[in-house]
Amino acid sequence: MTTPYQQPAQGTQPPAPPQPPQQPGVQAPQGAPQQAPHQPAPHQQAPQQQAPQQPGQAPQGAPQQAPHQPAPHQQAPHQQAPQQQAPQQPGQAPQGAPQQAHYQQAPQAHQPGAQAPQGAPQQGYAAGPVAGYTSPIPIRRTHLGHAIASEWTKIKSVRSTIWTLSVMVALVVGIGLLVAGGTNDSDYSDTPTTIPGLFGTLLGQLCIVTLGVLVVSSEYGTGMIRTTFTASPQRSRVLTAKALVFFAVSFVTTTIALALVAWMSSGMHSGPGVQEPTSKQMMGATLGAGLYVSLLGLLSLAVGSMLRHSAGAITTMLGVVLLPAILPAFLMMSSSLHTLGEKMQKYSSPQSLAALFQIDSELGTGWSQLGVLAGITFAALVAAYALLEKRDV
Repeated sequence: MTTPYQQPAQGTQPPAPPQPPQQPGVQAPQGAPQQAPHQPAPHQQAPQQQAPQQPGQAPQGAPQQAPHQPAPHQQAPHQQAPQQQAPQQPGQAPQGAPQQAHYQQAPQAHQPGAQAPQGAPQQGYAAGPVAGYTSPIPIRRTHLGHAIASEWTKIKSVRSTIWTLSVMVALVVGIGLLVAGGTNDSDYSDTPTTIPGLFGTLLGQLCIVTLGVLVVSSEYGTGMIRTTFTASPQRSRVLTAKALVFFAVSFVTTTIALALVAWMSSGMHSGPGVQEPTSKQMMGATLGAGLYVSLLGLLSLAVGSMLRHSAGAITTMLGVVLLPAILPAFLMMSSSLHTLGEKMQKYSSPQSLAALFQIDSELGTGWSQLGVLAGITFAALVAAYALLEKRDV
């Protein structure tokens, strides 16, 4: 029996010199014999070696206790060195060492659709509303009034609306005043003084027709109709709001322009022999004519909603306004189509406006023509509502 520092007996291999500490993850070269490192006796402490400090190791300067190794005489030469522990993973604390706070990973939020392990605390956001939470944003149920406010903001903030209405007022008032200034008092012996407003209305109605088409078709052309239907998924409510706002704007503007022309023409021709307009004549020349033009514009809005194209809808409405005034002259040339030509001429736009101004008693009061136009407009609106719900944007 020999001590650890005595010369070994003959026939035995001397202990191998101490090997440098092996880095984690680096394997020994193949073929090299693995030998046990020279360890001191259990009652002696191994000299302290300065090894590179890894994350999670004890601070430098702390006494490192050598592991208890058996004496060299108890270990056979053919025995291999004790197996080293597996290399420590980055971020993992060594066994037996206190866990540092900065090595702890933050808890991950529970992913949608992923099932948390049993027994683990559920983290992340709750599926339902938090009890006692009140949203700072006021939540109210939308109604037709909100859609009307939105359409009013659109129609008053678009330049085309202002320019179109301005041109209409300029035509009605300007042409009416030119006609009133170019006539004498004798010209109103058998006709009311409200007649000058008719000439300006024949051209001004084309502006209302164009504006009615643009109220709907312009949003389809720019693609903003998608935003409108996203904010208000009920499409019928959107079309109703557009129709109400446009009808109110066109009726008020046209009626005020016609009333201004009638008032100024009556002031310019008030001499003896001049026929003063009656209340029915004044109502037909202002409210009646304004209602007729507004219904014509509402019909244009319905056609624009069905066609969804500005040029096509405007061309269609120009045909509706102009063709009934032109075709009767050709239809009445034939004896078989004479009756159809007379009916078409009676309900054409120029003839209907002349009846509302009561130029001739044979034309009637114009309220029957107004009723026919209201029926056609209602049918067009029903078709527009039906197509709006069936078709995609």
